[in-house]
Amino acid sequence: MAFAKRILLFIAVNLLVVITVSLILNLFHVQPFLQGTGLNIQSLLIFCLVWGMGGALISLALSRLMAKWMMGVRIVDPNTRDPALCQLVASVKSLSTKANLPCIPEIGIFTSAEPNAFATGPTKRKSLIAVSTGLLEKMSSQELEGVLAHEMAHIANGDMVTMTLIQGVVNAFVMFLARVLAFALSGLGKQRNENSSGGSYMSYMLFTFLFEVVFMILGSLAICSFSRWREFKADRGGADLAGRPKMIAALESLQRMQQIQDPLANKPSLAAFKISVKKKTGFLRLFSTHPPLEERILRLKKNRL
Repeated sequence: MAFAKRILLFIAVNLLVVITVSLILNLFHVQPFLQGTGLNIQSLLIFCLVWGMGGALISLALSRLMAKWMMGVRIVDPNTRDPALCQLVASVKSLSTKANLPCIPEIGIFTSAEPNAFATGPTKRKSLIAVSTGLLEKMSSQELEGVLAHEMAHIANGDMVTMTLIQGVVNAFVMFLARVLAFALSGLGKQRNENSSGGSYMSYMLFTFLFEVVFMILGSLAICSFSRWREFKADRGGADLAGRPKMIAALESLQRMQQIQDPLANKPSLAAFKISVKKKTGFLRLFSTHPPLEERILRLKKNRL
């Protein structure tokens, strides 16, 4: 059932992206960028910007809904009488006040043995902080406050919007550069008859696909590098909100329990906004959205954040 819901959500979001982007392109009368033997750079640029940014922005707008569906997040009643949940609500309210947020984020819980948490949402007014059942069960109140402060710092810093804009720019850049180079190498602009046109167009499509794969990998390196820097910044913000000892205690607790994994723990669409992600080594470390926990702890202890 959960798998079917994720597939349905994936299809619905992609259909929404295609329909919305197509309407925008038609609304602004954007002409095809391949015209005869030429390449209309202006049309191509608009096309890539609309597609690249459009998909990212729509995903951001639906981020809270997607998180609830994909992770099975249950929203906590602010007036709950459950002692553990009362403490959770009280901590989020206190931290949101310290962070000067315009309103208190939605608070949610998702079922996972992995002690983790994430923040998402399109704006500071429409944000969500969700924690796992494993985190509530295995962390002390001070460690929990450190985790919540880290996620609150993500919201206060506007990290969800920033990451969306960067992803959108990278998407547009990848699409644009891949098509320009594919056009130049395929000979599509030099065809002289219909017979050569078909072969050149196939070459153009093949080169476009290959260049998009290569540039997306390079773009992912840049995005992941920025994400790791953003995690250090959120650690510093969490230390300011909850206190450095609580932030260190939270990360040390995560470090001790990091070997506990959940099959749904590292969904790509949400992993970037969790406080902890499974450690990668070697070359794969370049594609990690989070720095190693030991490095984050060391920076906090040496006051280098």
